[in-house]
Amino acid sequence: MTVLDTFNQFFDHCIGNWESERTYHYLSKSAIERSHTAFGVAPLNSEQKTKVLTDNSYTDARDLADCPGFHLVFHTVSEKGEVVDQALNLAFVPRSVENSDKHILEGDYLRDRAYEEDRPIVSHFRFDSRSRELLMTTPYTHIISVDSITLVNPHMRVRRILNYLRPPEGAPMDQLLLVGFGVEQKREA
Repeated sequence: MTVLDTFNQFFDHCIGNWESERTYHYLSKSAIERSHTAFGVAPLNSEQKTKVLTDNSYTDARDLADCPGFHLVFHTVSEKGEVVDQALNLAFVPRSVENSDKHILEGDYLRDRAYEEDRPIVSHFRFDSRSRELLMTTPYTHIISVDSITLVNPHMRVRRILNYLRPPEGAPMDQLLLVGFGVEQKREA
């Protein structure tokens, strides 16, 4: 199985309804918060994928059949009772296979709405077919978010979120503001 086959299989397993329990550590406030999220993932058709690319003024796409795209809807309730509802469309545009054994796939990750900022955004992704980890790095205005999803099996994913203060160009990311961990389990339909 090629890295692209494993990448597409990863996303096939992601389609459906999920429940997530997360813990966030806000390092600047020395606070910990827990939340519960119910979310659904549905595939996008070619027209919807094209719109995500157009929203981002993205002209460097390959065949849309090679670009997984999804509609994501989620409802989060924090332990304090705060509620966040959001819906967005996203697409992954594979660019290159790295390493001599061809197990790493990289490319761009596009959304019509960003999580931290209400605007279209282009991020970078890196997928490791051996560990089935998808690593997404998003440069927002004030932070850089590094989000990891590891597919344990078709019904369980482990999530890790690291938000860094955005450093000056060329400087290392070394000021961690938030660390989040979560376990996501697929609900039966």
